[in-house]
Amino acid sequence: MAIDHDRLFKELIQTFFEEFILLFFPDMHEHIDFRHLSFLSEELFTDVTAGEKYRVDLLVETKLKGEDGLIIVHVENQSYVQPSFPERMFLYFSRLFEKYRTRIVPIAVFSYEALRDEPSVFSIEFPFGGVLQFRFFQVELRKKNWRDYIRHDNPVAAALLSKMGYTESEKVELKKEFLRMLVRLELDEARQRLLLGFFETYVKLSEEEEQQLQREVKEMETKEKEKVLELIISYEQKGRKKGLEEGIERGIQQGIKQGMKQGMKRLIRNMACKGMTAEEIAHLVDLSGEEVRRLLEE
Repeated sequence: MAIDHDRLFKELIQTFFEEFILLFFPDMHEHIDFRHLSFLSEELFTDVTAGEKYRVDLLVETKLKGEDGLIIVHVENQSYVQPSFPERMFLYFSRLFEKYRTRIVPIAVFSYEALRDEPSVFSIEFPFGGVLQFRFFQVELRKKNWRDYIRHDNPVAAALLSKMGYTESEKVELKKEFLRMLVRLELDEARQRLLLGFFETYVKLSEEEEQQLQREVKEMETKEKEKVLELIISYEQKGRKKGLEEGIERGIQQGIKQGMKQGMKRLIRNMACKGMTAEEIAHLVDLSGEEVRRLLEE
């Protein structure tokens, strides 16, 4: 099943919007009045030229401290490389401004694996002068070193460790530090589950690596050791329970299908014993003649 990156990022940033702004844009955080937050409905834009439809990821209506007027913060997650992305951000900006007629703060979060220099400007210029220079704020996650964020008691930092720059050999240590952050944050179970689900969508450890993780946690000499172990065991048990429940459900569904098939076979055989042809039976039971003949042969 394909990962819905936009939905995951929207859920994370909407749940922890202030923490997101504080982590990556501390200067902006000083000016926004977070007592006035309203998440607006999604906006769908059609690019007639490209023949594509785009849905704006997250729109937040808020205020600046000391001001009465509203502003809108637009956060867009970009999970794949798109050379025309700055132009798309400008189109979003212009259409949002046309609709709301208020100041808009555009922010792009680049979450793909590639390491590249993403432009944050869309401009229109002529030899005789410039007409437009549109800028947006950006976060390039892959360029950020995960170790620089493990001392932040910030839930967004914890979740986004999974999309920052790390090597395969660092995965076990990465998850260990993520779990330590999760313990320090002392969140309610729903928010804790959100962060863990986000992290594990992008960082998957093998069974051998999970065992190594447990060994390293047991050797920790910090106060979080016991709570981290409890967290690992708790989610392992929940995972096993979920797997068992899904297995039972699949077994029930399979049993129902098998029972229906056996019942149909008995009905078809009884009808055949009364001299009905396969075509006549097929018409009555809403099957093809070939399916009826196959059931009779089984």
